[in-house]
Amino acid sequence: MSENCFSRIASTGSFLPKRAVSNEELAQDLAKIGVETSDEWIRTRTGIEQRYLASGEESTTYLASEAAKQALEAGGFSPDEIDLIIVATTTPDSVFPSTACQVQAILGASGAGAFDIQAVCSGFAYALSIADSMIRAGSAKRVLVIGAETLSRVLDWKDRTTCVLFGDGAGAVVLEKSDEPGILASELKADGTRGVHVLAADSHIDGGKVVGDPFIRMDGRLVFKAAVEKMTESARNVLTKANLATNDVDLYIPHQANLRIMNMVREKLGIDEEHLMISVNQHGNTSAASVPLALDKAHRSGRLKRGDLVLLQGVGGGFTWASVLLKF
Repeated sequence: MSENCFSRIASTGSFLPKRAVSNEELAQDLAKIGVETSDEWIRTRTGIEQRYLASGEESTTYLASEAAKQALEAGGFSPDEIDLIIVATTTPDSVFPSTACQVQAILGASGAGAFDIQAVCSGFAYALSIADSMIRAGSAKRVLVIGAETLSRVLDWKDRTTCVLFGDGAGAVVLEKSDEPGILASELKADGTRGVHVLAADSHIDGGKVVGDPFIRMDGRLVFKAAVEKMTESARNVLTKANLATNDVDLYIPHQANLRIMNMVREKLGIDEEHLMISVNQHGNTSAASVPLALDKAHRSGRLKRGDLVLLQGVGGGFTWASVLLKF
């Protein structure tokens, strides 16, 4: 590996389903099946105002491919310039082939390697760190990293503790070789002992049938406590690795799951509110798509500029958590 072999984000993209569902509309739909909720109940507990829900034709592969096309177009890249495609998803369209292979076929990126990773809401941070390592090792020059989910398909609409939280969408970046460091530090962590008991969709296919509970189940209190603890700790670790401080951070993009969690971690880290990127109000929790959706929104709105120091974080089922510190 060359001493000057680094990676940087060259471009971003994102894509959302056509249907946006407000809290009011969701509450009306849920009332029809005997589930009581309201805009006030959802908003005060989570900060979510709406989410996007995929139609039957809007698959995870479709959302991922459209986000990828935006990222490629934004960077002026053709599909044959991509060496590797990594898709972070918890909701693939099939057991195999992977979502990444299906995206590769749609894009026509025939020369690229392709695989999926599954780290739930930490998936994009995991994938970005893997892509950075591949570039630093000289195995790739340009990697398409995507987070894509259709979580609405694994929701129990009679479970108010989960069905109001999640949405569908996809975000993507093109990570390319650079002479200057772009990814400054990262940390990937997990605690499997907290897996099934905290946040899971505990099912599998056996004999052509789904065995177990296919829906997302969550212990909200334990998730809240663990998320705040682990995100705070991980953020401090990557800043220490890079010999930087929280007041150096220009934009903080945590996993967009719950505004109360995001603000609590921000306060513990001492990051000013003006540096916090918020998209959970518009997208809900989109798991692995959460961070790249927020990243693309920040970039396209002009809030994120070249040279800015950005802290990305994910935390979710598994139990996993991850942080990536980068110079945009």
